[in-house]
Amino acid sequence: MRFVIARYPFDLEKSEVEQSMKGIKPEPVTGASVIIGRRSYPVKQVGEVITRQDRRDFTAAEVTRALARLGFTCRDIAAPVPAPALTPLQEASALLGSPTGV
Repeated sequence: MRFVIARYPFDLEKSEVEQSMKGIKPEPVTGASVIIGRRSYPVKQVGEVITRQDRRDFTAAEVTRALARLGFTCRDIAAPVPAPALTPLQEASALLGSPTGV
């Protein structure tokens, strides 16, 4: 399939992307990620490998769209869900802890 990433056209196939990423150690995921094989890679790392461009030249969204169209599973890091607010009674109970010997 033909994709445009950072204003340059690329002809990519799923098998080519898998082959390109073979043997490359995944960096820690801090944002959008893609699962290739059994590993989860940052989208920017994959984009850098398959396009041979600097990561600053393209966006994660461009690479995510391309990889999703090829059939890869792409994920965004969702914002953490805030814990429900405790009532003053619940907060005091949590600070005191549970009774021992119960």
